Amino acid sequence: MQYAVLVIGSGGREHAIAWKLSQSPYVNKIYVSPGNSGISSVEKVSLVKLNVKDNKEVATWSKDNKVNLVIIGPEEYLANGLADELKNAGINCFGPQKAASKIEADKYWAKEFMDKCQIPTARWKGFVNAEEAKKFVKSAPYPALVIKASGLAAGKGVIVAKDKEEACRAIDEILIDRKFGSAGESIVVEELLEGEEVSVLAFTDGKTIVPMAPAQDHKRIFDGDTGPNTGGMGAYCPCPLLNKADYELVKADILQKTVDGLRQEQISYVGVLYAGLMLTKEGPKVLEFNCRFGDPETQVVLPLLKSDLFNIMKACCEGSLVESEVIWEENLFAVGVILASRGYPVSSSKGQVIIGVNDISRETNQFVFHSGTSISSEGELLTNGGRVLITVSLAPSLALAAAKATRAAQIISFEGKQFRTDIAHKGIARSILHHGQLTYKSSGVDIEAGNSLVSAIKPTTYSTQRLGTMGSIGSFGGLFDIKATGYKDPILISGTDGVGTKLKIAFECKKHNTVGIDLVAMCVNDVLAHGAEPLFFLDYFACGKLNVDIASNVINGISEGCRKAGCSLAKNC
Repeated sequence: MQYAVLVIGSGGREHAIAWKLSQSPYVNKIYVSPGNSGISSVEKVSLVKLNVKDNKEVATWSKDNKVNLVIIGPEEYLANGLADELKNAGINCFGPQKAASKIEADKYWAKEFMDKCQIPTARWKGFVNAEEAKKFVKSAPYPALVIKASGLAAGKGVIVAKDKEEACRAIDEILIDRKFGSAGESIVVEELLEGEEVSVLAFTDGKTIVPMAPAQDHKRIFDGDTGPNTGGMGAYCPCPLLNKADYELVKADILQKTVDGLRQEQISYVGVLYAGLMLTKEGPKVLEFNCRFGDPETQVVLPLLKSDLFNIMKACCEGSLVESEVIWEENLFAVGVILASRGYPVSSSKGQVIIGVNDISRETNQFVFHSGTSISSEGELLTNGGRVLITVSLAPSLALAAAKATRAAQIISFEGKQFRTDIAHKGIARSILHHGQLTYKSSGVDIEAGNSLVSAIKPTTYSTQRLGTMGSIGSFGGLFDIKATGYKDPILISGTDGVGTKLKIAFECKKHNTVGIDLVAMCVNDVLAHGAEPLFFLDYFACGKLNVDIASNVINGISEGCRKAGCSLAKNC
């Protein structure tokens, strides 16, 4: 059977969802509303004009067009009850109903729920009165520096204050100045937790939860986590900062406990449950819950999903997730770098021509998802404000994926482009340790190859010995007894030279032994020009990766040159 789906939203998250759904052999039509210019290019996709804020219009259109499944991206439509309307119309919806969306839409309610269910979270207190809130900030037995508007504020309703004075100003802005309108009718004053932030998203049908790989978002606009907060400037997955033990704890004590607690409240949760976590010394604690896919986390999580996304979503809606097989790519990392418009997040510019997207999209394991783009009347790709694009790269190591995604962000150009160059850097060192790659060999030092080289060059090296030669090969130093040569009060003269262009020719001709002879000859000539006798030659051989055969040929040539010059090859290996 072939199915039709409708995706609600217009950002990079929805682009990634539509892209992944297009890979399902069971899906033949993907409608997206309102969508964007990038989404329109996805196979099987058609953009449709709907008033997505009108629940009845969306439900009626879906029924008339025989839509089998609706996927809701932005939280505001979930909080407005779109999933309820669709369910009443008999249409499957991947996304929680209004009562369940309170887990994100009402932070005061969410904190009370977490305390009731004993879900680990920061200490807190709720307020509607500014003076009482400020008094609490000044007297709390913990750093009460996180101020949150209880309602939805487009991702801008959380202020992490540097001190009590800033926290009090934030309280006034929300409760008195009504900076976030009705979303700020009440606030949550929360303990400032210390640690690294990680996100764990999970599929759920209201009973079973299937966690996705952990990801880490980067909220601040500038490198080094500086500047104002944004909707997210990049992300990577999997995040190695969350170890296996804590991952299992998150699964059982946070995600599963949340779904079970909601069900006890007679609230069925279907869709994605997003846990924003702080990895504290006491273990993972919930900073916030979101009732939908994250942006930009979705863009780095879904490329790692091997299973059919449509089948998983369908199973969630039908309550059969426990029977679904959800498989992820192994030994593969995804990194996404956001390209934002000039002035973001304070303001944003539109209408700048974007160049280079197709160059990146043609590369293997490189993707570009559109967040804020449009098409001009001349067919040019233009910025449409805010976050514009995200470059996503897959690679077998986190460091390589980060380098490729950052390079892609550098290649794409538009006036006023902003992007971070340090996405995933927090996880790279931990990833190397986690995957056991911190070895001499992974760093470019192959000890076994080095030992093989020493064995190969021993005979030719010893053939250069003359009176005064001391030590043995592998002693990491060249020793020579000048007295043994019969000189009285000698003066030492050293000559240093190298081969560069000749080495390139040697590689082209695949003939390396004569390079060594030439190297010795140049140094010996320098010594002879001073009227001195060449006594010993100390070589320096450097390479990015040791090829024993090539190195042996070069050193054999050096030994030949030493024998002809009557000097000893000092054994510095």
